[in-house]
Amino acid sequence: MVDVKWLNLIWVVVMDSQRCKGTRDLLPEDMRRFRLIEDVFRNCCRAWGYREVRTPTLEYLHLFTATGTLTPGRLSKVYSFLDWDGWSGERVVLRPDGTIPLARLFIDNLADQRLARLFYVTNIFIFEETGIETREQWQCGAEFIGSADSVADAEVILLATEIMRNLGFNDAKLSLSHAGIIKALLKQLNLSAEEEVKALDQILEGNWEVFTQAKGIEQPLNEFLLQLMKLKGSSNSFVRNLRAFSSRIPAEVKANVEAFIAVIELLDSFGCPYEINLSVIHGFEYYTGICFQFIVQDKKVGGGGRYDDLIPLMEGGNVPACGFALYIDPLMSLMPVEKGTKAERGVMIRQEGKTANVVKACFHLAQALRMAGYVAEMDFNGTKTSSWRWVVTVKEDGAPNFVVFDQVKKKTTKAASYIEVLNLVGGIA
Repeated sequence: MVDVKWLNLIWVVVMDSQRCKGTRDLLPEDMRRFRLIEDVFRNCCRAWGYREVRTPTLEYLHLFTATGTLTPGRLSKVYSFLDWDGWSGERVVLRPDGTIPLARLFIDNLADQRLARLFYVTNIFIFEETGIETREQWQCGAEFIGSADSVADAEVILLATEIMRNLGFNDAKLSLSHAGIIKALLKQLNLSAEEEVKALDQILEGNWEVFTQAKGIEQPLNEFLLQLMKLKGSSNSFVRNLRAFSSRIPAEVKANVEAFIAVIELLDSFGCPYEINLSVIHGFEYYTGICFQFIVQDKKVGGGGRYDDLIPLMEGGNVPACGFALYIDPLMSLMPVEKGTKAERGVMIRQEGKTANVVKACFHLAQALRMAGYVAEMDFNGTKTSSWRWVVTVKEDGAPNFVVFDQVKKKTTKAASYIEVLNLVGGIA
């Protein structure tokens, strides 16, 4: 007979963790950073007139395949399974993207609205073979649906920039590209429909040799391509120089160049810093216009752009749109050290003695502090280290009295009432 204890021991040795491969636990400190990102994101979006929505975790697979909205490379990484319904079933996925489900939500529920500014906080699921990378990822996204104007593009970029700044990422690098220019150029290569799809997939994966190896390109267009390849890291003046080719390049390419210039001129007028980097298109398969990314310490922490063809491809009518997503996981790992202002809003309450009066006074003080907007944490054992600025010890010497310790200034002050405690906590700078 097999000894169950030995089996349990073997299981513990083999399994370092019972957590699913490719997933992570968010501990209290992680959640503090997570909620801070959420709060800043939500507050900014609401202030700009965006409204929050939430989509289901499960979506039908055809939402991502029938319209060609995701590249084969990305579709190979989705979690897909059959959702049985009697004798038949529909294949569903754990959402691998935040924008496509939101476009579906708009079509199903809000298509009668001329404009919709929407935002969400959600998790997405992407299979990663080794399990080293996180398979469940969190992101904050905002979408401006219903406007094809360059002002809408500028708005989402400026909103995203404000959020990054409010999170403390003042050194975030904003890189701009334009998917419309790239796709318009592809059409000039005289490829078959199948070859064009393959070429676009290669470009989206970062292979720009599709252009440099192309044959039969007319000289003016070839010169334009050479200038285009030099734009990395350049300022807006280099983009404007592309206008010199306006009379010699196809109308569709010219229109996209002008659309790109229109957005960067708006960003210039608001003093928004950026750099031009056409490789930013990498990974944005359904984007049709401007694309952008945020980089912090060589980590991609957000991106977005214009996707005017997405809702039409999903049979939602001729509805243009643009938006962005910020990636919570890398942002959490890069969050600057939190300023003391947050810690000042918390108080640790400790008791000296275990009489009913002291315990009652602790609860009453905690209630008064919470009503005043403070976090009040009670430590009845006196053993927990406080991360809050304030520690209040409740003593009993005839009547309950209080000793307030400021951990920042290392200063101790006595108080005789709840009001005095509130005045001390709220009045010491």
